[in-house]
Amino acid sequence: MTKKQKIIAITGPSSSGKTALSVSLAKEINGEIISVDSRQIYKGLDIGSAKPTMDERQGIIHHMMDIIEVTAPFTVADFCDEANKIIGDIISRGKVPILAGGTGLYFRTLLQDFDLPRVAPNEELRKELNKKSCEELYNMLLEKDYEIAQKIHFNNKVKIIRALEVCISLGVPMSKAQKKKDSPYDVLWIGLNTQDRDFLYERINKRVEVMLSQGLEQEAKTLFEKYGENNILMSTIGYQEFLPYFKGEIEFSIAIEQLKQNTRRYAKRQISWFNANKDINWFDIKTVDVNEIINFVKIKI
Repeated sequence: MTKKQKIIAITGPSSSGKTALSVSLAKEINGEIISVDSRQIYKGLDIGSAKPTMDERQGIIHHMMDIIEVTAPFTVADFCDEANKIIGDIISRGKVPILAGGTGLYFRTLLQDFDLPRVAPNEELRKELNKKSCEELYNMLLEKDYEIAQKIHFNNKVKIIRALEVCISLGVPMSKAQKKKDSPYDVLWIGLNTQDRDFLYERINKRVEVMLSQGLEQEAKTLFEKYGENNILMSTIGYQEFLPYFKGEIEFSIAIEQLKQNTRRYAKRQISWFNANKDINWFDIKTVDVNEIINFVKIKI
């Protein structure tokens, strides 16, 4: 039996410190980082996706960032194909792959027992579906695949349309077309979270304030001016909240409060998703020291 390659996966909710830990760990164990984030792959979505700056990367190579335009189609299968190539390349150079991020579906499809059906994007179908409201689309998905619909937020138009696209293209529910697989990797899972939810939410609120000071409002304005009401922008926390403000429909303070609230809600969904993974070694960010986690990883690998 071929020995599985050891890789490290760092996950957890927004603002839990995944980026800082992954960089510190990479410096200690000769690693390179692969972003597991469904928005950091896009060029231009920098501040809003919490993409680490060059200073924050501290010379550590980061992969799967800034690889496509906002208008380009990109599926979970595309992510897995690219990430698998990068993992192989990192290992071939004697370094350790460290996957860090908060997109649960990417993690599950790449590293766990989940294999999505491969269905090419159908642009004509997407255009037709995009004419419908989120509510109409979600109701369609409930009829076609109730199981999948329960796993997608009713306002996430991009994911709803993709699920419908798969169901319609295959002629069967997406949940029935999914297959189980054996992970090709020996994964050491590290999770960052805290039992003190108020502590996490305060970190989230502070990060939003930092993003604003870095120029998030202007970044969002520039993106909407360039791409219009693009599906990716309209389904991405950190950008979608600004559009009503830019249109003069709400006050700036309301947009920011919605941004903070949406991020907190997203963090809650992330926690629920990752809690289902019983292989994760959880560390409380309120009490643990980064060096404790690094020492834990060194012992395990």
